[in-house]
Amino acid sequence: MKRLALVLLLLFAGAPRAQSVAPADQAAIQAVVAAQLDAFRRDDETAAFGYASPMIQGMFETPTRFMDMVRGPYRPIYRPRLVEFGEIIEVEGRPVQKVEIIGPDGTAVLALYTMIRRPEGWRIDGVALTASEKFAA
Repeated sequence: MKRLALVLLLLFAGAPRAQSVAPADQAAIQAVVAAQLDAFRRDDETAAFGYASPMIQGMFETPTRFMDMVRGPYRPIYRPRLVEFGEIIEVEGRPVQKVEIIGPDGTAVLALYTMIRRPEGWRIDGVALTASEKFAA
């Protein structure tokens, strides 16, 4: 249900537009997303949870609860076969990193990573999965 709400927010929040994010921030955002994906592959609950924003950490409270959620409806990002970073768009003034993913069962999805800048660096503030733009059948 929360995922549906985020997708609806992204769809109705106004037309997303290309985000003018400084190259250093683009690299930092992609590094955070890639590091979390790597932590998922290693089943490193603590590291994966550490890349989530305080809001996400507060929702799930523990790394184990967070990983339990990811292993369910977010399985494509838990065990991706292929990951391709796309553009960063702006939704309601916030950067959203597009990532094309092929999941473990061959299902292609577009993961929309909403990012937030924190004093310690960029953190993932939500992920919405939708149909892949690039790998559509």
